[in-house]
Amino acid sequence: MWNVEIQIMPLRQPYHVGADGPMQLLESQDHQWLGYSEGQQTGQLISDRKDVSLMQMRYAKMRSQALSPADSADLLTRMRGAL
Repeated sequence: MWNVEIQIMPLRQPYHVGADGPMQLLESQDHQWLGYSEGQQTGQLISDRKDVSLMQMRYAKMRSQALSPADSADLLTRMRGAL
C-alpha cells in the first residue's frame, strides 16, 4: 500500500522511547493533532497540545532509532527466505 511504511526496531536497541507501550497519532479533518495511548486496562485520548507534541517528538525519535523502511523490507525478505 502506498500509504504504509514499515520500520523495524533492531534488537540492538533495547531501550527506546516506544518501550512504554503503544501509541497512535491522529490528524483530524481540520488538521488538529490528537494522541491515543493504551494500556492493558485503559485507553486515553490526548488532546492537550503539549502532550501531543511530546508524543510527536517520541515518534520522531523512534523512527530515527529504527531501521530505515528499505532496510526493514530487506530484513523481512531475508527472514522469509530463512523459513
